[in-house]
Amino acid sequence: MTDHRPLLRAIFDAAVAAAHPDRILAAHLPAAPRGRIICLAAGKGAAAMAAAAERHYLDTLQLDPAKLVGIATTRHGHRVPTRVIEVIEAGHPMPDAEGLRGAEASLALAATATSDDLLLVLLSGGGSANWILPADGITLAQKQQTTRALLRSGAPIGEVNAVRKHLSRIKGGRLARAGQNAAEIVTLAISDVPRDEPSAIASGPTVPDPTTLADARALVARYQLDLDHAVRAALDDPRNESVKAGDAAFARARFEIIATPRQSLDAAIKVARDAGYEVVDLGDLEGEARDVAAAHAKLAREARAAGKRLAIMSGGELTVTVRGNGRGGPNQEYALALAQHLKDLPDVAALAGDTDGADGGAGHATDPAGALIDARTFAKIDGLKLDPAATLADNDATTLFEQTGDLLLTGPTLTNVNDIRVILV
Repeated sequence: MTDHRPLLRAIFDAAVAAAHPDRILAAHLPAAPRGRIICLAAGKGAAAMAAAAERHYLDTLQLDPAKLVGIATTRHGHRVPTRVIEVIEAGHPMPDAEGLRGAEASLALAATATSDDLLLVLLSGGGSANWILPADGITLAQKQQTTRALLRSGAPIGEVNAVRKHLSRIKGGRLARAGQNAAEIVTLAISDVPRDEPSAIASGPTVPDPTTLADARALVARYQLDLDHAVRAALDDPRNESVKAGDAAFARARFEIIATPRQSLDAAIKVARDAGYEVVDLGDLEGEARDVAAAHAKLAREARAAGKRLAIMSGGELTVTVRGNGRGGPNQEYALALAQHLKDLPDVAALAGDTDGADGGAGHATDPAGALIDARTFAKIDGLKLDPAATLADNDATTLFEQTGDLLLTGPTLTNVNDIRVILV
């Protein structure tokens, strides 16, 4: 039987490469100003973006190193060597004290900008967790508890960030307000959100926020979040309203998306087509991982019955409503649910992975990116007498795929444009 795993991995790797800072950033960097370049980066690609900016300004443009300053706050394990820009490794998905330090230092450095300086903000997925700066009256522990409740709720990332923006001193346009004395604020972002909404990427620190405190309170009620009294009080405090369009903070601000999930999905699709597969392009999706898997399994069965050589492909970001106590993430949960539906089809193989290299997990650089499934997976599940249904009920896909040897392990990819899912029939 043909081993489809090398092709599955090549498809995934093409998606990652299409969004890597080393490949995409330099062409979008603005000219050097009369004064300093203050570079502030946040997210899983922050250190890689900072290093790419250093190469452009210090090597290509021969800028005086004294005119480039900055801080890159990235996830633990995502550090790369830099020369003048400080790198701080912080928690993700659970924020930690290092994220607090990085956010405080970044906000303070932005406030030093003068009319001769460029404030260059480099954002990638994960920035919301990496830049953690709670609103007045909220402790780090209370913000962590809120984050935990949001992540377990099954809410899509835009709604999660709508709440986070109203509990922060850096999100929701507040970084732009701190640096509004700069000659220009330029934000370059790698998108990891549906519809590439600027205010949702890293919770929009330099753009107007269309969501309100009332929206945040409504989401808390809808998902029945159990939040500390201080957090609920902060959501009732008008002083915590985010920065809106028309504010002076945005008078000299420019925002540009330099990589999108769509571009990475297109790169992945090209590899599948070049390998001779007809492609069903489902686009960027949202939804509960196991429900989406059931729908995709139906498509795969129909293709198999029709004798088609087909690649069913999608991007976007799925969610998991956590009810169990296991380990995993939406990609592993999708893959496990898919395995349940396709276990009697030996000539079907699939991969589901997060382009940042970590799917759920405990915030470690060694967390799996997702999982692969094929006939070997089905045989091992049977041979080891594993129970996929019970595993799904406990949200424990990682444990099952550890036993079958099917985890997708990439390490930090240094970018993030959501997920890539492919089923080869």
